[in-house]
Amino acid sequence: MSVVSTPTSRLGHLDALEAEAITILREVTAECERPVLLFSGGKDSAVLLHLAAKAFRPGPLPFPVLHVDTGHNFPEAIEFRDQRVAELDARLIVASVQDSIERGRVPDPGPTGSRNRLQSVTLLDAIAEHRVDAAFGGARRDEDRARAKERVLSFRDAFGGWDPRNQRPEPWGVLNGRVRPGEHLRAFPISNWTELDVWRYVERERIELPSLYFRHRREVVERDGMLLATGGPVVVRPGEVPFVETVRYRTVGDMSCTGAVPSAAATVAEVIAETVASRVSERGATRADDAVSDAAMEDRKREGYF
Repeated sequence: MSVVSTPTSRLGHLDALEAEAITILREVTAECERPVLLFSGGKDSAVLLHLAAKAFRPGPLPFPVLHVDTGHNFPEAIEFRDQRVAELDARLIVASVQDSIERGRVPDPGPTGSRNRLQSVTLLDAIAEHRVDAAFGGARRDEDRARAKERVLSFRDAFGGWDPRNQRPEPWGVLNGRVRPGEHLRAFPISNWTELDVWRYVERERIELPSLYFRHRREVVERDGMLLATGGPVVVRPGEVPFVETVRYRTVGDMSCTGAVPSAAATVAEVIAETVASRVSERGATRADDAVSDAAMEDRKREGYF
C-alpha cells in the first residue's frame, strides 16, 4: 500500500497533505473489511471527517462514525457531532463510558473524577462488538511525544495494546495494512499534519467547527495552571474563586481535564495568528491528563487508547 504516488514537489503543502490523507483513507478502506472513523467533535476529527467525505464523494461514507462518549463531553461538541453526522447521512455508533461503568467494566471515578482514561476499555469493547478491523483517528505526531513514536498504521494486538518497539516499517510511504486474526489497526491519515496545518486547511476548506474553538465568555476556575470550565464534573473547591473570562479551546476532550486559554480570537484567521505565535502544543497547554508525566500518553496508548 503506497501512501502518495504524486511527487509532493508538484503540489502545494496543504495539497500534498490532503492527497496523502485521502490515499490512506481509500487504501485502508479497500484493504480492511469493517473500518470505522473515530469522531469526537473536535477540530482534528472534523478535518478527518471532511477528508473522508471528500475521498468517497459523491458516494456516502463507506464506514460508520464511532464516538466514545465519556458523559463529560462539552455540549457544544455533542451538538456539532450530531449535526455533521446528519449532514453526511452517516451511521453513528456511540460507545458510552457511563454504560461501561454501569456494567462494571470500569470503576466509577465519581461525579468529579476524570473519565478520560476509562475510554480505552469502552473503545475496545466497541471494537470487539462491531468486529472493527481498522479505526481511523485524527491523532497527529506533533501533539505528544508518544504520538510522535507511532506510525501511520498502528497495529494493536488481541488486547488492544500498542508496543512501540514492535511496529511495522513504513519505508518511502509504503504501508502494510494486513491484519492477523484477533488484531486490529488504527490508521492516522493526518499524522504528518501540525496544528497550524489543520487550521490553515480549515480556513481553505471552510470547515465548520464547534463554537468552543473561538472567543466566548465562560465561567472558569484556575486549577493546576489551567482554566477549567465550572459545572458538570468541575466543582469549585474550597479556596478557589470562579470568574468569567474570555477564552477559547485549542483541543476538546473530557471537561474534567481540558483547559481553556485566554483568547480574543473570533475568526479562523485570528486563531491562525495565535497558533503561529504559540510555542506550546495544544495538549501540552490544556490537557491535565497529559501533564501528569511525560509517559502519561504512552501508558494509555499501551492500554488501547487512541
